[in-house]
Amino acid sequence: MIEYIKRKAEKDVLRLSNIFPVVVIAGPRQVGKTSLAKHIAQQFDRPSIYLDLENPADFNKLSNPTLFLDGLSDHTLILDEVQRIPALFPILRGVVDRNRHPGRFILLGSASPELIRDTSESLAGRVAFFELPTFVVEEIESISTYQQLWLRGGFPDSLLAKDDTISVEWRENFIQTYLERDLPLLGLRADPLLIRRLWTMVAHSHGNLLNLDALASSLGISGPTVRRYLDYLESAYLIRRLPPLVHNLRKRLVKTPKYYIRDTGILHTLLGIDQFSQLQGHPTLGNSWEGFVLQEIAAYLPSRMELYFYRTYEGTEGDIVIGRGGVPELLIEIKYSITPKISKGFHIAKKDLQTKRNYIICPVEKAYPISEDTTVCGLKDIPGLFAS
Repeated sequence: MIEYIKRKAEKDVLRLSNIFPVVVIAGPRQVGKTSLAKHIAQQFDRPSIYLDLENPADFNKLSNPTLFLDGLSDHTLILDEVQRIPALFPILRGVVDRNRHPGRFILLGSASPELIRDTSESLAGRVAFFELPTFVVEEIESISTYQQLWLRGGFPDSLLAKDDTISVEWRENFIQTYLERDLPLLGLRADPLLIRRLWTMVAHSHGNLLNLDALASSLGISGPTVRRYLDYLESAYLIRRLPPLVHNLRKRLVKTPKYYIRDTGILHTLLGIDQFSQLQGHPTLGNSWEGFVLQEIAAYLPSRMELYFYRTYEGTEGDIVIGRGGVPELLIEIKYSITPKISKGFHIAKKDLQTKRNYIICPVEKAYPISEDTTVCGLKDIPGLFAS
């Protein structure tokens, strides 16, 4: 059993639990939601009860949910895989309204679109949402390296496996379980082999514009069907769609989104990359690094800020643009080099977007200015990008 590792999310979830009677922690399976919720509940001045709704015995305890929940008004209840009982949400509303004590419920869900919709409709004004990402660099500095995190990904059982072989086996089983069990439970009724092919095709296009028509043709299905399947993978926190920034400029802008496999460990398994030496010589090295850095940035992104990329048909490009309300504030280029240089495209993007804070993120230990308005920084500097 893996010992609990402190998560940076603790502070945010505790803050929300001190304000809202219901907090939803969403994310893919095996990301650490249960461990986080139990650890946080230990810090409350009230007892807690954990129910796994995939366990028949726990499921049966909610056969009369109002009677059961009202009898535990002085407890914090952690309900895992709560999307399995959608009829519970309206009942929770009544239970909460009779006692709106903060932190009464922590609901855990494996990235179910139904979970988000049902809680939003039934518990409006009573619920806060938090997405738990996979491990980030600052959480694992004392037990691992960024190279291992990059290769194996941030799922605890994969990252902390005894060796690379066991880590790969865990990820293969994770992929297979999602294909055969979890995605169908989310409503994706499709041949698992076809979804595996689609998932692998996205991996080969990781960090690039995705040609839906080409995918549809290769898979022998329609474009709208491909888009629907991608929506399911995105809803399950397995892929990330990065939209283009459509800025008010007199330029021909690329308007097709880029797609990434969220967890680089899953990416590498889909691509057949098992060891770090293989990754270093693989054609997708640069794009893999870009996705790894993007995942780190997304984990620290403040609320109400959005992620984009910027590209024109003339070749001007910014790997990541961070803005608020569509207005760009930070421009980021990602390079797998310890001696980066400002590219011509990045220089033009700065002028186009008029960003005052510009960064090149690469595997360096210490940040340093490379020009008057651009700073080179490493992974450890990412949390500080949003400090001001």
